[in-house]
Amino acid sequence: MSSPTTTRPRSVVARFALAAVLAAGGVVAGSAGAAQAASPYERGPAPTTAILEASRGPFATASQSVSSLSVTGFGGGVIYYPTSTSEGTFGAIAISPGYTASWSSISWLGPRIASHGFVVIGIETNTRLDQPDSRGRQLLAALDYLTERSSVRTRIDSSRLAVAGHSMGGGGSLEAASSRPSLQAAVPLAPWNLDKSWSELRVPTLIIGGESDSVAPVATHSVPFYNSIPASAEKAYLELNGASHFFPQTTNTPTARQMVAWLKRFVDDDTRYEQFLCPGPSGSAIQEYRNTCPSA
Repeated sequence: MSSPTTTRPRSVVARFALAAVLAAGGVVAGSAGAAQAASPYERGPAPTTAILEASRGPFATASQSVSSLSVTGFGGGVIYYPTSTSEGTFGAIAISPGYTASWSSISWLGPRIASHGFVVIGIETNTRLDQPDSRGRQLLAALDYLTERSSVRTRIDSSRLAVAGHSMGGGGSLEAASSRPSLQAAVPLAPWNLDKSWSELRVPTLIIGGESDSVAPVATHSVPFYNSIPASAEKAYLELNGASHFFPQTTNTPTARQMVAWLKRFVDDDTRYEQFLCPGPSGSAIQEYRNTCPSA
């Protein structure tokens, strides 16, 4: 991946493709992996399923409220951040709630994600009725505030940013990723948007939908969104078995596990997390998982 400010390591697909070429030429693929230096953005211990599924990750966190009176472009919110700076700066993510909802509806995501080594801002929207395009602009305004004016800005690497959201907030995260391709990741949760085509999107995107969603049915929202993103872009689609539209509004371990793994891989360039993306999750909680991982 590349951005105007930093050179990114090879994508999942390209890196595995290189390994296959080397193997075909008589070079052991594992030696190519060993020769590749670890990402300078790796934060925290080597990942395990237990770490990803725990209620908190390895970093202690703190939080602070952001008044709507102190910001422009969005309605304030809450910032969550790792308290230690011994490992350097962190990537950051802005997250939007859904239509008529406040940040408190999905606030469990804030400390959960921050505890894995990210600065998180959960936003309040300008109004509860804001549409996805507005929520997308608000997510970007929140990232700009976080990196330029917030009290935690020195903890953040402004070249490693991401967006996420629920429902219309999820649709907003697609809007934000479309308009700012320098973002490193997007994670729409049960996303709703009248625009079904995202062929211009280049940001690595994980879409998580609920099988029983009657508000933004996956057949008319999550799946078309996923299918429209180019195959050349890193993308994945996780569908939760029997889940309704409101699955992000209570603690949901499969969502947290994949969301953290996706952010670690694409915001931190931490290839230690590829094992959780390729081939991906399975079990009774998972209805379906699609991805752009290379074929075995």
